[in-house]
Amino acid sequence: MMIKVLHNNSCSKSRVILEYLDENGVAFEVIDFISNPLTEEELRALLKKLNMPAADLIRRSDALFKELNLTEPLDEAKSIEILLAHPSLLHRPIIVQGQIAMVARPVEVAQLFIEK
Repeated sequence: MMIKVLHNNSCSKSRVILEYLDENGVAFEVIDFISNPLTEEELRALLKKLNMPAADLIRRSDALFKELNLTEPLDEAKSIEILLAHPSLLHRPIIVQGQIAMVARPVEVAQLFIEK
């Protein structure tokens, strides 16, 4: 089954995972979630595959997060709303294979995922 990579080209870690997969002959499909943002249904399905709450996928160190002046803690509905409105706040890269997904940072984590 082909691996899907949720990718943001402005992210160096995202580019590293693409290079790693390419260098290791792993077939993958790139999903540029900045140019083609996830729908709410896609985001909810991804969260299920990741087995994590939406709040854990938000990049709190991002300048945009600070600009939005959000109040913590963020509940699930608010977190999903934020990620849909501001896809650049999504942690990346995320790799998906079938019903399993993971945030592929550092690249060594992706190695374990690919070897299974």
